[in-house]
Amino acid sequence: MNQIITSTREHVSKFLNSHQGIVVPVIAVLLAFAFGMIVVVAMGVPLNNALGAFWQGAFGNAYAISASLNRAVVLALVGIGFVIANRAGLTNVGGEGQIAVGGIAATALCLTPGIADLPFGLSFLIPLVGAAFVGGIWGALAGVLKTRSGTNEVISTLLLSFIGTGLLYWSVQSENLLRQPMTSSSTLPESASIPMATQVPLLTGSYASPVTYGLPILLLLAVIAALVLSRSIFGFQLRSVGHNPTAAARAGISVGLTLTLALFIAGAFGGLAGGVMLQGEQYSLKAGFSSGYGFDGLVVGLLARGSVPGVIAGALLFGFMRSGGISMEMIATVPSSLVGVIQGLIVLLIAGAAYYLDKRTTP
Repeated sequence: MNQIITSTREHVSKFLNSHQGIVVPVIAVLLAFAFGMIVVVAMGVPLNNALGAFWQGAFGNAYAISASLNRAVVLALVGIGFVIANRAGLTNVGGEGQIAVGGIAATALCLTPGIADLPFGLSFLIPLVGAAFVGGIWGALAGVLKTRSGTNEVISTLLLSFIGTGLLYWSVQSENLLRQPMTSSSTLPESASIPMATQVPLLTGSYASPVTYGLPILLLLAVIAALVLSRSIFGFQLRSVGHNPTAAARAGISVGLTLTLALFIAGAFGGLAGGVMLQGEQYSLKAGFSSGYGFDGLVVGLLARGSVPGVIAGALLFGFMRSGGISMEMIATVPSSLVGVIQGLIVLLIAGAAYYLDKRTTP
């Protein structure tokens, strides 16, 4: 009997080790959702009502699916940026601030006189490029701090996030910056609405299913990122610096430049996410603009474990979960924070499983 149990454990362990990229996340998601359902029942909410509300918010109609996809686009952009930085051994936790400064830049460009009159789609593309560039500069600041003074990028990107969100708040509070003109005491502290010509167009052309061109832009960038990481000289340099910066320097690779470029690209993806949010969904800049997307995108990047397709899968999961959680709170009175608990549990389960499997395979 003991031999059978031992043999079964070995077979299960081998199967998990060879398929951990797929099996472990699936099991983690199922267990986390099971825990979420237990919590719902413990709250006294009928499970059918909660699940029905979740389904309605995530998949109930074309609008719900489109909104979930738009959220997933933002999370995936931040996640891809995280993966690129992580390939160089860096941890970019500044997605929230990069989204904020990207949103500020996109708003300023969209409201610049003459931008809305540009032809050939430049009216919305230029603000998106501007958002990506400013986000890249924001990320590169952490790279310069690391290469020049040895500042840990986790600390610098996190602190830059606080500064970025502070700048966002200042921008929408000051009429000298981006706040719309106050016509009465009830005028909200936000920017004016951007012109329609600067908005990211809808793929369907209908607000009944408002998937924007952010989706094909994401897919194109995801393919480029995957090819660069796996088949380019720059991707090789990132891996070399990430594995052993000393050996990389001896091989002639500029470690400081590579680290700074990695954080610039990561920040550019975060800034682009801010531009897509502003021009594709919100259409005006508000104090709560970033809404935690930067930290959710960070989690997506962590879960992907260096895989760009993994980022897309994780972003879809979290994007639909966000939509479902909002619907549960509105319809079934289940706090949307439960979704955050489930997301955290998924991360813990995957991290724990990875640690256990790595420990079992290490001689």
